[in-house]
Amino acid sequence: MNLELTDEQAAVRKMAAGFIDREVLPNVTEWDRAESVDRKIVGRMGELGLLGVTIPEEHGGSGGDHLAYCLVLEELGRGDSAIRGIVSVTLGLVAKTILTYGTEEQKHAWLPRLTSGASLACFALTEPGTGSDAGSLTTRAVRDGSDWLITGTKIFITNGTWADVALVFARTGGPGPKGVTAFLVPAGLIERREIHGKLGLRGQATAELSFDGVRVPDSARLGDEGKGFSVAMAALAKGRMSVGAGCVGLAQGCLDVAVEYAKEREQFGKPIAAHQLVQELLTDIAVDVEAARLLVWRVADLIDRGLPFATESSMAKLFASEASVRAASNALQVFGGYGYIDEYPVGKMLRDARVMTLYEGTSQIQKLVIGRALTGISAF
Repeated sequence: MNLELTDEQAAVRKMAAGFIDREVLPNVTEWDRAESVDRKIVGRMGELGLLGVTIPEEHGGSGGDHLAYCLVLEELGRGDSAIRGIVSVTLGLVAKTILTYGTEEQKHAWLPRLTSGASLACFALTEPGTGSDAGSLTTRAVRDGSDWLITGTKIFITNGTWADVALVFARTGGPGPKGVTAFLVPAGLIERREIHGKLGLRGQATAELSFDGVRVPDSARLGDEGKGFSVAMAALAKGRMSVGAGCVGLAQGCLDVAVEYAKEREQFGKPIAAHQLVQELLTDIAVDVEAARLLVWRVADLIDRGLPFATESSMAKLFASEASVRAASNALQVFGGYGYIDEYPVGKMLRDARVMTLYEGTSQIQKLVIGRALTGISAF
């Protein structure tokens, strides 16, 4: 794996970093308190091409490889994990899945809108009774002539109330993973309720989606009938890299603010950075950042070379998500009591980091995925 960035990759990182510094960081506390980011930020990301990285220009994207995509998500994660989630879902989970499995009509209908920021998307897999056990989902789609009628409920859906299209997974056959099919459902057909009072990612629109006989034509089906679970798992394998990259950025942000504060804050007659145990906290964050970054970049390299990457993606997501929690906790310790109030950034960082170990596969699920790859034996 070549660790030296190309000129194009470096330019993408610089552009994303500038966007974060100018348009995101000055607003994150306000957005967190209001439990909503400014919707205008979506259009700005579209204008800059941040919503189209890895999508070919012929479909409205900005091109680039998966390492460039990870660099963008690192910077977004450094700025605000809520913003990172908007991109990870719309681009990473939905647009890329449409590019892989969609018909030409589906690509033409949705990809230019998603990559420009004119529309957002959500990934409707999780249900009230099925989180980690996605193969047991109960939302059902039944045929009615040439249409499908979808009935059921989805929960904790990122972008749920902002999305214009939902990638919905519903049971069309018997029990188990082989009975699931994917559909692209216009979000205006769905009853949506935003979820408030979250611990973190407060600026992100998270929702419950309800389907009561929602009618869609067969042309809304994404991929073959009964192959929806495979579609979902393929999306999540890349999505775990996205989460990992965002966690690298979050941890990097923790390191940046903790180092700056440690050099400015004085106790016992000298900056706290001059105390050995504070340096230990900073060092632990720095090592976690670099280790997590290399694990994530390895996944991007494998994808770009067309090699298997699913196990490595689980490793990257597992380590980077847990590392981001450690980094935020250590950064808060550096800040002391000031870290506990939201005038300073590290409290929000810790709250945002915590969910990273839960969604797109909990840390425990990642360990089972990795264990199965190591032994050839499933513990599910």
